[in-house]
Amino acid sequence: MNEIIKQLSNRHSIREFTGESVSDEDLNLILKTAQRCPTSVNGQQVSIVYTRDKEKLKKISELCANQEHIKNCDVFFMFVIDYNRISHALDSIGQEQMIQKSAEGIIVGSVDAGIMLSSLQTAAESLGYATTAIGAVRLNPDEFIKLLDLPKNTYPLVGSTLGVPTQSAKDAPLKPRIPLDSFAFEDKYDDEKAKKGIFEYEKMLKDFRQANGMDYKTSYNLDMARFYTKSYTRNVQKTFEKQGFIFKDSDK
Repeated sequence: MNEIIKQLSNRHSIREFTGESVSDEDLNLILKTAQRCPTSVNGQQVSIVYTRDKEKLKKISELCANQEHIKNCDVFFMFVIDYNRISHALDSIGQEQMIQKSAEGIIVGSVDAGIMLSSLQTAAESLGYATTAIGAVRLNPDEFIKLLDLPKNTYPLVGSTLGVPTQSAKDAPLKPRIPLDSFAFEDKYDDEKAKKGIFEYEKMLKDFRQANGMDYKTSYNLDMARFYTKSYTRNVQKTFEKQGFIFKDSDK
């Protein structure tokens, strides 16, 4: 197994940090590597706003449902859908930007931000650091727009922590995934395999938690019910619209 596959196969979210700093040289390398990831039509419609400021980290932690590991990380990254920068280019040639007023524009920005998140985390972990993706930034998008001074045609989509992991966090067991044949389908989607796999996973995850002293946690099914039986983020549509985005099909 080559080193890249080995690293990706052993990836897990880490929420315990030593408090040591990420070197400026490594931080710069991580950012440059993330910038090399692909973007639709080479639009480069994602920006990163990052901070090491301890007061800001504390505020970000509060805005993300008081997740302690955010406060304790060394660097926090916000991945921002960014059509503001492109609008300056179009203004200069007398063209009006419309992509942010379409469902496709929001999807393009979201997909590209996800790709960049993965690239940044892979780069960071290859240097011995640890990360966790933070979707909870969408609990308070209005507050993040203010905190990070984001202009119109931008949106704070997802965050990530970065820090030096504790040894116990590095040694934590890998959480199992659903069976491969209920995840990857050849030629067409197989709902029977999907259904069978999700019930197999319920047992797999229960056995994993029992083996690792996590009996206090609920089942996978109950975990999903806690999140997916309601819309658990607030004001996402409203804040997208305030920032100049509209989720609709473009006029033909």
